[in-house]
Amino acid sequence: LMVWLRRCTHYLFIVVVAVNSTLLTINAGDYIFYTDWAWTSFTVFSISQTLMLAVGATYYLTFTGVPGTATYYGLIMTVYTWVAKGAWFALGYPYDFIVTPIWLPSAMLLDLAYWATKRNKHSLILFGGVLVGMSLPLFNMVNLITVADPLETAFKYPRPTLPPYMTSIEPQVGKFYNSPVALGAGAGAVLSVTFTALGCKLNTWTYRWMAA
Repeated sequence: LMVWLRRCTHYLFIVVVAVNSTLLTINAGDYIFYTDWAWTSFTVFSISQTLMLAVGATYYLTFTGVPGTATYYGLIMTVYTWVAKGAWFALGYPYDFIVTPIWLPSAMLLDLAYWATKRNKHSLILFGGVLVGMSLPLFNMVNLITVADPLETAFKYPRPTLPPYMTSIEPQVGKFYNSPVALGAGAGAVLSVTFTALGCKLNTWTYRWMAA
């Protein structure tokens, strides 16, 4: 009975990680709602998205040992987010203004690193982590550029949950303005290695718990 319970619990962990990672990044595509702080938000959200994707996908990938699992995990996050973003559409926001973060290409690179190095966990951490960290801000900026008239639309449809202290008196350009992609990718390339290592470590801990 205990063996059965532990195995079932492990699959439950995977679901919990996928759902929670989506919940924690559910507003990560809403950079444009923070009109005056859009690029700062983009940089910070890029790191948060990298964290949730790298940890969850690596955890799931190293458990199965099957390249392609990270992409499947990214797909789960994407579908969950599509459903959640449907709420914005229901509130009357235009369809072409709702930004859903792009995780799939970065997840595919994670799978590729794992497959190309013949399922070497250390290469996955180093190469896969760097690839995810560097690619995610790039893909999401392309995603953001496709939004039609972002500034005009953002002022027309202010985010209803934006607290007063986030609404600046005048636009705050700040140090992140010049290149949010470079900042996000630079920070991501370093931090994502740690995130990926954490995903592997979570899997190790789970295995030990199951085998006890």
